[in-house]
Order: sequence, then structure tokens, then C-alpha cells
Amino acid sequence: MKTIAVLGSTGSIGRQTLEVLRAHPELGQVGALCAHGNAELLLAQALAFCPAFVGIADEAAADALRPYLPEGTHLEVGPQAAAVAAALTEVDTVVNGVSGFAGTEPLLAALRAQKTVALANKESIVCAHKLVDEALRYGGKIVPVDSEQSAIFQCLCGGAHSEVKRLWLTASGGPFRTLSKERLCAVTAEDALHHPTWSMGAKITIDSATLFNKGLEIMEASYLFGIDGARISVLVHPESIVHSMVEFSDSSVLAQLSRPDMRLAIHYALAWPARMPSAFGALNLAEAGKLTFEAPDEERFPSIPLAYAALAEGEVLPIAYNAANEAAVARFRSGEIGFCGVFHAVEYAMAHISRGTIRTFADILETDREARSLAEKAMEKKI
Repeated sequence: MKTIAVLGSTGSIGRQTLEVLRAHPELGQVGALCAHGNAELLLAQALAFCPAFVGIADEAAADALRPYLPEGTHLEVGPQAAAVAAALTEVDTVVNGVSGFAGTEPLLAALRAQKTVALANKESIVCAHKLVDEALRYGGKIVPVDSEQSAIFQCLCGGAHSEVKRLWLTASGGPFRTLSKERLCAVTAEDALHHPTWSMGAKITIDSATLFNKGLEIMEASYLFGIDGARISVLVHPESIVHSMVEFSDSSVLAQLSRPDMRLAIHYALAWPARMPSAFGALNLAEAGKLTFEAPDEERFPSIPLAYAALAEGEVLPIAYNAANEAAVARFRSGEIGFCGVFHAVEYAMAHISRGTIRTFADILETDREARSLAEKAMEKKI
């Protein structure tokens, strides 16, 4: 039986992973749980699943765990906890549900330790794809958990990589896809947190509203599957049933369909390379009624063309795209900037970031730091 480490266990992906494992214990046993700072929920998870290893990044929160963990449980405290868990000898599969850039070091640690990574953290691929490619040489594997990348991963089983003509990434369009630009700029974070089809964490829900999530996925798909940006297209699909498609050289198109439930993609990644029965509900197309598609509006959602520009230039720009967006989303959530201010902050950071070649993790950290600083400058001074 597989032993599984769940990183970001108190977040949306982590909680849903544990739901899957509770419903399907045959998929594996929990060997490690890691969280940033939600000690109360992490303790409840540890008592329910009894992992040998528990990690928490926030040192101040650790005191709420120590006295109550089962005897013999190793508690790792500090920002290194997730990377330590990812490389544990006894772990076979690592679920990387860490939010944002913070998921990068655990991914690299897991791959270097030859783990299979069920990856829900797209930022690590976007920012560190060169280092990820190097780490994959150690023998680890990546099975995507994001529904779009999981769909492409599955569709690619139907043909050779050399036969791929185009990848089609679908997007729900978010809650604001029909709003005018004027109304779009007036929406609040509370409005943005109500996604029409998916249940996700706060950051990715806002990224879905701005379509920065789709921009990150364009870059992630290019790096994961070795397809250049000119052969990756986005379709808005409000029903969120077709999760992505692969068009082959003979013009046939393979699509992966399922209900919009992240537990299905998590279940697939944990069962891989097998397919196993799932308790999370079958798709009924008769009930769905219709499937609709439309092109994204790149004028109202400049996150899409900015992503293609970042991918085309490469090096520092994908890192700047992600870092500036993370900084801007934090400000938007706190009410300090408006919805359209997120687009402006990212555009400014990408335009002014110092160009250079990314060779090391230190280079990534420096670019990330500079991009956040530029985004803050744009937001503070409204440049």
C-alpha cells in the first residue's frame, strides 16, 4: 500500500485529499501531514489519520500541537517542514497542495527523492521549471491534480506526443465573465470569492475570477507537456464539464469530461497508474443538458495575453507574473486595491523587472522579491 504525504493538508486541496482517502482507504495510508499555521485543524487531522510525521511552518502555532499529538509522532516545526516531509524515505506519493510559490521547494525535494508527486501547485512549475526538469532526472514523477492539466495528462494517453497539434485549456470564465469592464473594475473580493462551479481556496478562487489562474495554467501546460505557447489555446466553458482537450495531427480531438469536483482529479492522481472506482459521483450528460464554449475576452481579462507574453520571453517573466499577482491578490482581498488593479500591478512588474537568466533557486527568489516590490510600488503610487 502506498504511503502518502499531504502537504497543505488544512487547505482546500489537502482537505479534499483526506476526504478521498477516508472514502477510499485502499488508495494508501497517510504517512505525513503538513500545514502552514492552522494548528487546530492539523491536530484534528493527525488524530484522525495518525501519521508518523506532522509538520507546521508557523513556529508560534506549534505549541498548540505538541502536547496533544499521539505518542511517537515526529513534529517538524519551521518553513522547511513541507520539504522534509516530501523527502521522507517511507513516503511513496506526495500530494503538493501548498498554495503559491511556497510549494516550489517541497516539489523539488520530492522529485529529488524519487517520489511520485500529485501536483496541485502550478506556481512551482511556472517559476522553477528549469530546476524541476533537472530534479525529474532523479527518477521522480509528476501526476497533475489541477483539473485542466489532469485532463491533458489523461488525453495524451490516446496518442503520441509527436502527434499533438494543439492543447485546448478550458476555463469556467469565473463569476464576472459577462460584466462590462466598468462593472468589472467595481467588483469586490467578496464578490470574487463566489465561484459559479468550483469549490476552491480563496487565492485560486480570485485567480479564477481574474483569469490569472488560466494564465498560470497556459505556462504550466507548456512546461509540463513540452508544447510551445503558439499551440496552446483557451476556451471559456461555463459548465466546467470538459476539463481540457488535446487536438492531434489528424484533427481529431480527445477530451476528458467529469463533474466539476476536485476530488475526482485527486482520486485519479492517487490511483495512478491504475484506474479505480470512485465514490464521488458519475457525470450525467442528459442532466447537464448542454455544453457551451466561447473565446475569452482578452481586453477585459489581460491576464491571458500577459501570460502568453511571459511564456514567450521566459526566464524572469513567468516568475514576475506569478509574484506580482500574489502580491496584488493579497491587496485586493484586503480592500486596498480594486479588481482591475490586479492586472495593472502585474503588467507594471513585468514591464520593469530586471532581465536576466534564471540558473539557480537563488535567482528565482531574487526575481520573486523584485517583482513583489515592483507590484507594491505600482499599487502604492498607482503608477
